[in-house]
Amino acid sequence: MRKFDILKSVQTVAFVALAALVAYVLRFKATDLAPTIASDNGVRLLFIMLWITLGASFIFILFDFFFFSKFKKEYIELDFSIHSDPVAGIANRQSSDAIIERYLEQDYLPQNFGVVMIEIANIKDINTKHGHAGGNKAIREFASILGNAAEGIGFASRNGGNKFMVLLEDCDKELLAAFLAKFQLDIKNNNADPESTYNFEYRYGMGYNEVDKQKSITDLISLADRRIRDPYASSKH
Repeated sequence: MRKFDILKSVQTVAFVALAALVAYVLRFKATDLAPTIASDNGVRLLFIMLWITLGASFIFILFDFFFFSKFKKEYIELDFSIHSDPVAGIANRQSSDAIIERYLEQDYLPQNFGVVMIEIANIKDINTKHGHAGGNKAIREFASILGNAAEGIGFASRNGGNKFMVLLEDCDKELLAAFLAKFQLDIKNNNADPESTYNFEYRYGMGYNEVDKQKSITDLISLADRRIRDPYASSKH
């Protein structure tokens, strides 16, 4: 679509330049043409057909831009609906699968790859207190906090239910620690805000391949998921 957009922009510029050139020639260079147009029916007809053609071409270009903009908007909305979770408002599992599949095709998993699995620990209490609609809103707010913390660091997605996943490519210990610190601080600030509707408790488990030495990305994800329940390797807040 970007190439099409560029093509139409070039066409518009070329059309405006051509129209300006024709107008300039008629006004300043072909000064003897005006009497001919006025007196010769054939020349007048050609002149009228020329400007009708130029006008029609401009209208067609405008229509192309209109329909392309409409198509582009619909494409963006469709892409968002396919790759985003309707409740959480962030990427869904299908989007993270696209990243996972890239590493499944490799013979080994890079060392500098990290995974953090996070779940809302008190989602049942939130549902009981605020109802199903309130629980969905809580998931969206939690996802927003998670997405903001992961921005520029990793890829955050909802893994289903009350569980989320963050994939960190080209990751090191400092980057992993920076993400966790940012996320934990944002949750702490949310819970301390008197205007906040939801007080979140969460558990997380993480895997970092440089340390954990897993054979595949699915092994690393499974390890991080298991550590949510492992009292020695996970954390609850």
